[in-house]
Amino acid sequence: MLEIIRDRAQGLIVKIILGLITIPFALWGVDSYIRGGDKADIVAQVDGQNISGQEFSRALKEQQGRMRGAMGERFDPAILDRPEVRQSVLDELVQQRLLAMEANRVGFKLPDTLLASIIADIPEFQQDGKFSQSRYESMTRAQDMTPAVFESRLRQNLVIQQLFEGLSHGVAVPHASEEMVVRLAEQQREISQAMLVPEQYMIQLKVDPPAVKAYYDKHREEFLVPEQVRLDYVVLSADEMQQQMAVSEEEVKKYYDEHSAQYHEPEQRRASHILIAERSQAEQMLKEIKQNPTKFEEIAKQHSKDPGSAAKGGDLGFFARGAMVKPFEDAAFGMKDGEISALVQSNFGFHIIKLTAIRGGGARGFDEVRGEIAQELKKQKAVKKFAELAETFSNTVYEQPDSLKPVADALKLKIQSSPWISKKGGGMTPLNHPKLLQTVFSEDALKLKRNTEAVEVAPNTLVAARVAEYKAASYKPFEELNTELAKRLLREQGNAMAVKQGKDALASLQKGDAVADLKWGATILISRENASSMGRDVLNQIFRTDAGKLPAYTGIENAKGGYTLIKVSKVVEPGAIDPAKKKSYANPLRQALAQEYSSAYLASLKQKADISIRKEKLEKVEH
Repeated sequence: MLEIIRDRAQGLIVKIILGLITIPFALWGVDSYIRGGDKADIVAQVDGQNISGQEFSRALKEQQGRMRGAMGERFDPAILDRPEVRQSVLDELVQQRLLAMEANRVGFKLPDTLLASIIADIPEFQQDGKFSQSRYESMTRAQDMTPAVFESRLRQNLVIQQLFEGLSHGVAVPHASEEMVVRLAEQQREISQAMLVPEQYMIQLKVDPPAVKAYYDKHREEFLVPEQVRLDYVVLSADEMQQQMAVSEEEVKKYYDEHSAQYHEPEQRRASHILIAERSQAEQMLKEIKQNPTKFEEIAKQHSKDPGSAAKGGDLGFFARGAMVKPFEDAAFGMKDGEISALVQSNFGFHIIKLTAIRGGGARGFDEVRGEIAQELKKQKAVKKFAELAETFSNTVYEQPDSLKPVADALKLKIQSSPWISKKGGGMTPLNHPKLLQTVFSEDALKLKRNTEAVEVAPNTLVAARVAEYKAASYKPFEELNTELAKRLLREQGNAMAVKQGKDALASLQKGDAVADLKWGATILISRENASSMGRDVLNQIFRTDAGKLPAYTGIENAKGGYTLIKVSKVVEPGAIDPAKKKSYANPLRQALAQEYSSAYLASLKQKADISIRKEKLEKVEH
């Protein structure tokens, strides 16, 4: 179980002999930062354990980052002030706390040595291929965390993962249920469709001007143009400085000689395997493969007990030493390309290994890495130069707040101009930052016409701005929208008629009455796999229709307007189903059941727990 946690935590793990290195990790437990503290800062309690305002604020910031990444320039930071969004973020924290407490209660633990090993293997915390304590501390600090908090959160997440692994490990799908699901999934239905679209009814309709004006008045908030500014701004960026840095051949060669181990590629091997629990069955499989090696992938798909690789014919991809359990690794690194092993026993069962490729295992020459090293040295010089100039940049824009020219002249920076942008940002990378936008729309910047403070919008990137022009919020005039709104209103009315006609027609068809003027399309035979062009909602509607008496009819409102009538004229049941295909259905079904078990388990924990929330604090925490 711990080996699985290690693999899932990192994806690849470099072998570390912990006895030969010392990592001064704090390795505090979760309780060290969730108990105690200022009682006035508590936003919730879960069975006596506190969730602090600081912890909730960090969760809000993380949610903000996820939403910004998903929504881009459409993201509005104000959405995180909505009570339902804040409650959702707090619910996630409560769930994490409940699960961590339950994992501790049932005895799931993560040894300090394993946690240290996992952290030491994270590439972002390494320098020259080895763990760097200073890099570790600076990177956790950049995420507003101490190493102790990072370690506690990582430990909590991995222990919770252990808990869920334990819940899902024993989930089994009854054969009868598996057979039923497979046969339903493989069933085909012969259908035809009749489409009722808004356009065919719009020609019968007219929209009066007073109705358009009434629509505008009712939906006026949709047409609000938020306040906007046009900015002058300056950027101090290590990335831009990097282009100006120069390095000599001697510097590059010296760096290569001092970091030669960094440019040695470890040998990697690619293998496929078949995992079998019982020795007798494994021996039979091996005998069959030795007689016909081309059947390796087929046997892996049908019989391997490793769900992660079985569907891929047993393929595990490339891996270096330290990524696999030792018996497997020793066998794989002792084989020749194309060779099939004897049985290899590990804690997971018996493996039959096929080595499929070998790569790496040598040093990269100086000429090959000269360009990489030059860029790295330029980057280091630029970061150092940035650190030297950052204080001057910040002080100058603050001490001389009436113009950006002094800082531009002092540091040889270009004063740039932006297009019109709102509080939601304008899609421009250096300006689309919540803190900068908040500062730009503050009283100091808008009314007093002062420079903003220097804001770090990205690592080693500072921006200061001042408002060049301002537009107050206003509504788009009715005259500008008149034609567009008339078309919108006409389409809404046409859509309402299409939906009504569609539902009336469906009711008649289901009673056995004929309906005139319906134009049915060509008859097609579909399954759940070959109907991607139909859309998930239509497909689901087709296969949930009772086909006990044919033809059967159903219908659905279209997301883009109109109504679709569907006639099911034939049902084609599947014949014999390939065992490999049956297995491909069983795995997702088992995962779905495991998810249901986990959700029910979490619900029971919530029901038994004493949870109190201070809503007045919830609303005041900043993000």
